[in-house]
Amino acid sequence: MMAPEKKGKVILAYSGGLDTSVAIPWLHDQGYEVVTLTMHVGQQADDLDDIKAKAYAAGAAKAYVVDLREAFIDTFVWPALKANAVYQSVYPLNSALSRPMIAQALIWCAEKEGAVAVAHGCTGKGQDQVRIEVACNALNPEIEVLAPVRDWGFTREEEMDYAAAHNVPVPTTRKSPYSIDDNLWGRSIECGILEDPWNEPPEDAYKLTADPTEAPDEEVIVEVSFEGGIPVAINGQKMGSIELIDFMNKTAGKAGYGRIDMVEDRLVGFKSREVYECPGALALINAHRKLETITLSKDVLKTKKELEVRFAELTYEGYWFSPLMEAIQAFVDSTQKSVNGTVRMKFYKGNCIINGMKSDSSVYSKALATYSTGDIFDQSASVGFIKIWGMPIKTWRQTHKEKNINPIDTLVMQKGKDATK
Repeated sequence: MMAPEKKGKVILAYSGGLDTSVAIPWLHDQGYEVVTLTMHVGQQADDLDDIKAKAYAAGAAKAYVVDLREAFIDTFVWPALKANAVYQSVYPLNSALSRPMIAQALIWCAEKEGAVAVAHGCTGKGQDQVRIEVACNALNPEIEVLAPVRDWGFTREEEMDYAAAHNVPVPTTRKSPYSIDDNLWGRSIECGILEDPWNEPPEDAYKLTADPTEAPDEEVIVEVSFEGGIPVAINGQKMGSIELIDFMNKTAGKAGYGRIDMVEDRLVGFKSREVYECPGALALINAHRKLETITLSKDVLKTKKELEVRFAELTYEGYWFSPLMEAIQAFVDSTQKSVNGTVRMKFYKGNCIINGMKSDSSVYSKALATYSTGDIFDQSASVGFIKIWGMPIKTWRQTHKEKNINPIDTLVMQKGKDATK
């Protein structure tokens, strides 16, 4: 058998699972020198050193393992938090946010190694293939993106046979009935019994959150302090970003808060039942959104809410590195300068209740809002305001009197005089 034509280096996003392990010899058979890249973004994975050893055992010429947790938070998570980004008003985009991070790392490694291509382990049915490939093309359109799992057409059994034939070490433990993707911002669970929306998610699907009915009977009070829209302290104690998110995940999760069960509209054209655990993400978004209500003006809040929807959609659809996303992020960043302060929240049996906010940059004025002593609102000014505010409607009705049918008149005509009693 003739050796394949040498095509140069390819950087493979490597998890250590069956698909990407088999991809190493398969890409080698296509003529590529394979360099693997394993990225730590907070997933509950095997030991990273073990994954690196497994990559070499499968035939990798070089294996990178990089800790990208802080980069992931600073570059993707915090911008999403500042935008209160939730897809279809529910999903905080934990998986979707990691895909541009993966693409960014793949392109970085490809340029560092002088590779001609990068590769991922997505199938031809998922939306992650779109996100990663679109992001890679946006970052460096000259580098080819390969998808071995999508191209080779192996069944699961054929993958196992291929692995055995090439002496590729594969997991021998019982396979989970679920497909799991997790990082610092949350955990995604799908497949198996969850594919039927009528089925209640089994308790064994959850790892980060307690069953709300089994959560502790005591309330847990947490105060989160923000600077420039970013959380920086818990209960007055400064924390690094990784430590802070980990604290919120554990605290909210223990109280049974953070479970999501939804049917979402996938990018690739069909609906999918998805279950998520995002205790820290949902709690921080909740707190951040509340803090904005006292630190941002009415018109900015209204416009920002509209753009938050597009931010979430662009993230979900793989358009993180698009001109529109860049423009929206610039707007969001400009609004966060005054989002400083502390939010007090209470966790109890699956609930997160905001019960206090304070900020030195608050535009809430108690002197204007109060109905008690100290009220500085000039109530006499309301007379002229109402006349001017209502003038367009009053003028319209004066011109179109015949169209002004009072529903009470209609009721009286239908029911008779007794209707007025």
